[in-house]
Amino acid sequence: MAKDVIQKDILGEVSQITPYLLQFPYERLWIDYDKNADVLYINFKRPQRATDSEMLDNGILLRYRKNELVGVTVLDASKQKRHR
Repeated sequence: MAKDVIQKDILGEVSQITPYLLQFPYERLWIDYDKNADVLYINFKRPQRATDSEMLDNGILLRYRKNELVGVTVLDASKQKRHR
């Protein structure tokens, strides 16, 4: 991605979410966004291979392999409420 494409306000938002991302008990995170489907995927394991899932009321899907959380899917990601 070109330097001029990333806006400074977006970088500020990244710095705000960093403490939350660091709270996950995982050394690596894989984040993918499907713009056409407006779905954000956050994976804690590769390959993820979820065997179960739980849908929360806010459009977030928690994905599990046995009892271990292996990923989070955020539906309608661009419409999720920003917390400030």
